[in-house]
Amino acid sequence: MSALDMPQLLALAAAIGWASGIRLYLVVLLTGLVGYFGWFALPGGLQLLAHPAVLIASGFMVFVEFFADKIPGLDSLWDMVHTVIRIPAGAALAAGVFGADHTAMALVAALVGGGFAATAHAAKATTRAAINTSPEPFSNVGASLVEDAAVPTGLWLAVAHPLVFGVLFVIVLIGSVWLIRKSWRFLRSLFGRVARIFSGKPDPGVTSAFQFKKKPSEDSPHV
Repeated sequence: MSALDMPQLLALAAAIGWASGIRLYLVVLLTGLVGYFGWFALPGGLQLLAHPAVLIASGFMVFVEFFADKIPGLDSLWDMVHTVIRIPAGAALAAGVFGADHTAMALVAALVGGGFAATAHAAKATTRAAINTSPEPFSNVGASLVEDAAVPTGLWLAVAHPLVFGVLFVIVLIGSVWLIRKSWRFLRSLFGRVARIFSGKPDPGVTSAFQFKKKPSEDSPHV
């Protein structure tokens, strides 16, 4: 088993932190399987993930999350519950890349990894909530499958091609921030319209559309 060099360790810490915000249990399972089968030497802080009990537990949770994440409504509830799980877990796993031998780097990795996990989780949760406003389920399933594929791809790139991963990772972070802003604006507008409807206030969007349709008939000559 070959040991990871510093660029690989840095990329792996970033990848684990980010991916934990999307598929925490899949990150734990894949990392543990790598150590269990000896594909490369896991850092000391991550070797516990290769324990059979951890592999069984994470494998079961991957199975549950795979289906829960593809059911509209349930996926947003799942994300809400995991807000308090994914972010600290992402920070802890990123810190585990460096372990006790690099205390300062482990602390930095925990802070940055937690931030990456929070960004990924926020982008996932807000985007999926926006997608759930559509009545058809196919876009929800498609987005979930993309996330399923992105996690192992990101982890593999971090170890096999850390520089390529770094470039793509910056692009993904920028895209995540953009998605958070767009999705949040859409949801805030939607919730505002729903609140106005239930409070009995007129909906400006509906009122404007009605006035636009009525205007031609009002301007037409009376017979």
